[in-house]
Amino acid sequence: MTIAFRDFSWTPVHGSRPVLDRLDLTVAPGERLLLVGPSGSGKSTALHAVAGALGTTLVGEASGSVEVEGRIGMVTQNPSSSIVADRVGRDVAFGPENLGLPRDEIWRRVDEALAAVGLPHDRDRFTSALSGGERHRLALAGALATRPDVLLLDEPTSMLDPVLAEATRDAVLRVVGGRSLVVVEHRFDLWLEHVDRVVVLDAGRVVFDGSVRDFRVAAVPEALWMPGRPVPVPVEVPADLVRPVEPITVSATDLVVDQVTRGLRGTERTRAVRGLTVELHPETLTAFVGPSGAGKSTALLALGGLIRPVSGRVDPPSEIGWCPQDPELGFVATSVRREIEATPHALDRAVDVDALLEAVGLAGRGDDHPYRLSGGEQRRLALAASAAHRPGLLLADEPTVGQDRGTWALVAGWLGSAARHGATVAVATHDPDLPRDRDVLLQAGEAVS
Repeated sequence: MTIAFRDFSWTPVHGSRPVLDRLDLTVAPGERLLLVGPSGSGKSTALHAVAGALGTTLVGEASGSVEVEGRIGMVTQNPSSSIVADRVGRDVAFGPENLGLPRDEIWRRVDEALAAVGLPHDRDRFTSALSGGERHRLALAGALATRPDVLLLDEPTSMLDPVLAEATRDAVLRVVGGRSLVVVEHRFDLWLEHVDRVVVLDAGRVVFDGSVRDFRVAAVPEALWMPGRPVPVPVEVPADLVRPVEPITVSATDLVVDQVTRGLRGTERTRAVRGLTVELHPETLTAFVGPSGAGKSTALLALGGLIRPVSGRVDPPSEIGWCPQDPELGFVATSVRREIEATPHALDRAVDVDALLEAVGLAGRGDDHPYRLSGGEQRRLALAASAAHRPGLLLADEPTVGQDRGTWALVAGWLGSAARHGATVAVATHDPDLPRDRDVLLQAGEAVS
């Protein structure tokens, strides 16, 4: 057997409950397994257990055992945590170098892996200049270049546009061949016809284990994005939690923004936004959409006054709420409760922490460390923390990534409620289901509609 969990439990340090609870699960050599479940059910933790990260990279208390045979390749939910070099080529080469391969073979694998994932940059591109979706593809290329016996993928397509998501899936299936594959996804439609088996986790335990055919008709948790289920109705958030202290309008004219990366070997300047003219108004939710690498995140940063434009004009708002694509970038406290309190206390504003935590599905988690939450839970915490002071401008980068149907309704409800009660809300997103008032479509940094 390639992977075997035997009565395995795991509770992270500062965690209030076990994330995996007496888990028994086996993955056979060459098997393709889809691992799904509600947000916080233990999916990512199970992958980290297979990779040997629990107790080392992630500290906590374990019991039982996890047995693994063969070399492992893993792409984590946060691709930035996998980047080890300043250049794309060097980053992908890291794994093959550690395998002691000849130089020619290393670079052959690097080029093959980059081509397989469709990353449109050469070897010398700065890794820090990549978009979130491009970093996902870089991390996948690094894993594929080692040609692992077991490939573990945590939300590998969640940050990609639909076309790239399908292309990435096809690249994985081509490269994995007869090796073992374990994929974790919330939006798992595109994987269903390409796996041998589906396992559903809930509260750290297996609640379904069977074929794709049986999975389609099984009684599985309502939180799963099952094919055919309707898009959830967003959950309304009380006005006193989201009504802005002061309404804000943002206006930008002919905005040009470069992404500048500096390193020991020089400086790289990339034109990320080209001539953007847009107005963001109170009581409006605007979605910046477009393919991966189109400039959506950079546009949000510029509109919020968080990055300086090369030319053009934008009136920087006096106060914003910023929810970054990588939620850990915004964490400043050692507990969920203190994270929520940080900005309101700095501004001498009252905040109902318990009401906020309930609104984002984190009730009872106030004493947990933010880094011990699941990826989806971290994103919801980042949203609540960025909006706790009730800013007039709320900017959120891919806020619905990593959410099940229930928690998606909480996030969508928060954004919509904030706009309805007077906030100016803008998001960068690939989510076609997120309700909004208008789209701004970006292509290569330019607004085309």
